[in-house]
Amino acid sequence: MHANIDTYRFVAAPFHVDFMQKLSMGVLGKHLLNCADSYASDRGFDVAVQHGEHYTWVLSRLAIELEDMPRQHEEFSIQTWIEKIYRLFADRNFAILDKDGKPVGYVRSVWAMISMETRTPADLLALHGEKIATSVCEKECPISKPGRVKVTAESPVAVHQVRYSDLDINGHTNSIKYIEHILDLFPIEVFKEKALKRFEIAYVAESYYDDALSFYVEQKNENEYDIEVKKNNQEVVVRSKVIFK
Repeated sequence: MHANIDTYRFVAAPFHVDFMQKLSMGVLGKHLLNCADSYASDRGFDVAVQHGEHYTWVLSRLAIELEDMPRQHEEFSIQTWIEKIYRLFADRNFAILDKDGKPVGYVRSVWAMISMETRTPADLLALHGEKIATSVCEKECPISKPGRVKVTAESPVAVHQVRYSDLDINGHTNSIKYIEHILDLFPIEVFKEKALKRFEIAYVAESYYDDALSFYVEQKNENEYDIEVKKNNQEVVVRSKVIFK
């Protein structure tokens, strides 16, 4: 195993699975974020302070492609590694492995480190230097990067008021909550008859307590949907693509 690939082990507990007894997307998303945080923390570039400003990692884009999901009580593991470092962004990949070590899913993600005071992105190499530059790994990720999403629908299919349980440590809508709200747009029959093949999400702006999130959906074909989320019916906060199989 490459020194720059870390592996984290999990069990699909009963309270982590959905009605089909498979790991829920929300729980998978939380595991991915925890793996990324542990990886950065172990190498000393999880948070930073420079010139009186405090910096933290934020998720910008995510693409998840699945062959299967761990089932109730099954052991599974997640591997993560950094593919590339740019000045303002880092590409981080994940592999989801079943109990036998077979890959059942892959994830591509894009992260930025932003100032908690100004919300502007930091120069990663200036902030972390060798610590982050030497963490890059050449392991391939066999899925495509997130693509562009375009929605022309004029009327929302649902509106959600941001509430207490939606908020993260910074008082913004939690990135995983968006995933859950988007999947809730589909009737339960879809999840009985089909499996989620690919999920993409791009975080464009932040939303806060009491914001009204409007969900616009455009069906591209039988199994593919583009989704746009606006806050207070004005600013786009999230764009997403959902593909079933």
